[in-house]
Amino acid sequence: MKVAIIHDWLTGMRGGEVVLDSLLKAYPSADLFTLFYNKGKLNARIEDRKIITAFTNNLPFKEKFYRYYLPLFPTAIESLDLKGYDVIISSSHCVAKGVIPHPNTFHLSYIHSPMRYVWDMYYDYFPKKSGFKFLAFQMISNYLRTWDSTSANRVDHFTCNSDFVGKRIQKYYRRDYQVIYPPCVSTNFRVQDYSKEDFYLIVSAFAPYKRLDIAIEAFRKNGRKLVLIGGGQDEAKLTKNLPSNIIWKKGLPREEVIEYYKRARGFIFPGMEDFGITPVESQSYATPVVAFAKGGALETVTEGKTGAFFKEQTPEALNQAILDVEKISLRRRDFQSSIERFTEEKFVSEILKSVDRHK
Repeated sequence: MKVAIIHDWLTGMRGGEVVLDSLLKAYPSADLFTLFYNKGKLNARIEDRKIITAFTNNLPFKEKFYRYYLPLFPTAIESLDLKGYDVIISSSHCVAKGVIPHPNTFHLSYIHSPMRYVWDMYYDYFPKKSGFKFLAFQMISNYLRTWDSTSANRVDHFTCNSDFVGKRIQKYYRRDYQVIYPPCVSTNFRVQDYSKEDFYLIVSAFAPYKRLDIAIEAFRKNGRKLVLIGGGQDEAKLTKNLPSNIIWKKGLPREEVIEYYKRARGFIFPGMEDFGITPVESQSYATPVVAFAKGGALETVTEGKTGAFFKEQTPEALNQAILDVEKISLRRRDFQSSIERFTEEKFVSEILKSVDRHK
């Protein structure tokens, strides 16, 4: 069986690339197609693969500014020649699902999210303004929404990372879906008992939708110690005038981040995510999660056992949830039961079975 795997772009190792890595483990002889490839930014299993790129990979300044070519993405993904493949698996958060399959080719799409910047978060990314630039992007967004909706007809079977994303597949594509949770922990990973210290932890990109501002204000008020690991577009604003009980760390190696996971009293997750890998990582080190009660966290955290939720994105609601999580009698078996839903072995098995069942 000749298999092609399509991934939007290969510019670094993030959550989508972790999923891609496991897809390549499921299909070790598959060819890999993408819009952009920055060599040296991915792991060995990805980079040792035969990688075929669209014409967009030859555009100038693509290493840093590839997102500016967004209007070309539909044309670029459709330019990929997939003749002769028995199975196509697209790993898509942008346009990968829109490849053109041949009539006898089965296409399974794993959706990380429909394009959020033209659908449910359109007005978050692009607040209402006036002028030619805003009008131009409105026109581009209208085209992208139309293309995204119609290209869904090229997919034979939709899978996705959470029921939260699945409901958007139903809303925007009018299609059924199957949830296959992403691979967050290695097979046979065992939760250990770790010695906890009196601090809370955030591991996150510093982006507006992450709502780190809520957490910073909450800890400014409660006086508890918070270790804030990460960086990004909002770091100057978020880290200005931090109180002494909030410690910011940037650019830590993975090994040091894991040590913080192990020692933290709790993990703070104040934003709304499609899935959210960090709450699962936290649970794998027996660290309970305090999360906003929307999005993927509702599927990964068990209230009263591995974490607590707050229903309003306010410092006061977050602080109340911290009090709630401190009352939980934590048990290692609850964390173990939770993370076993998110192993690489389970992900690979579900993908293989789904392809066999539907093609």
